[in-house]
Amino acid sequence: MLTYIAGSGAMGCRFGAQLAQSNQKVVLLDNWDEHIQKIQKDGLKVTGTIEKEMNLSIMRPSEATDPADYIILFTKAMQLPKMLEDIQQIINEDTKVVCLLNGLGHEEVIRQYVPEHSIIMGVTVWTASLPGPGHVHLAGTGEINLQSLLPSGEEAGRVITEMLNKAGLNATYESDVLSAIWRKACVNGTMNSNCAVLDCTVGELFASSNGKEIIDSIIDEFVEIAELEGISLDDQEMKDYVYQTAVKAADHYPSMHQDLIQNNRLTEIDYLNGYVARKAQEYEVETPYCEYITKMVHLKESLLVKDN
Repeated sequence: MLTYIAGSGAMGCRFGAQLAQSNQKVVLLDNWDEHIQKIQKDGLKVTGTIEKEMNLSIMRPSEATDPADYIILFTKAMQLPKMLEDIQQIINEDTKVVCLLNGLGHEEVIRQYVPEHSIIMGVTVWTASLPGPGHVHLAGTGEINLQSLLPSGEEAGRVITEMLNKAGLNATYESDVLSAIWRKACVNGTMNSNCAVLDCTVGELFASSNGKEIIDSIIDEFVEIAELEGISLDDQEMKDYVYQTAVKAADHYPSMHQDLIQNNRLTEIDYLNGYVARKAQEYEVETPYCEYITKMVHLKESLLVKDN
């Protein structure tokens, strides 16, 4: 079986490394030239919970030719359409595509390129970092929740779950993975966006009453739009979950802060608070906090990101 990792940043390299460790045939796909050249020349350097130099295949998405059995999507949300366009030549009627991207609405994009019965949606809390090109650092533990988009894809979804478990990735096949995806998006929609705009840690954001008022209002908006989308989230349970997560991540600068403030890159705001605000317009309801924080992040992008 051949698995492509479409988007081989930190998380893509983690999954690629662990799948390769379990004797799965893996090919990494990415567009970062220095990263590609380093891995092609010296292999992937893995540090942390695994210490190893791994000889993994890596290439640009458009260069892949062998038909895929599985594709695991780990590209940035805004890069997803281009990635799917570039890998059409390796997708056939038997290819299963697993989406583990952060954010909301990705199934709407994937449906344009992949048959619906072949799409498996998921969410993961595994983490990893990329200290430099060709070097991934693994720390901590995590899990994956998966579900096929259509009931007819359940058998394939369970096969992929087993494959991921053999790689030590703690996967579970679920009956309601969309709720888990929304739950994680809500956490990111409170922490990532605000920490990026305010240039602060999670703990600093949650330390003030003003911060908590904003956080509670954002959660209310996520829960309201999720309900309109047919996703059931309990408002108080969601708040408890966000606040518990904040305690564990108190010293952490979230990924959107890393992208925007630390590296001056565009963010995934349109797939978090921006998605909620856009859906609110469709349903003709108000989500003023999500709408405002989305505009603030885009304003910050216009100030910090070159060639924006």
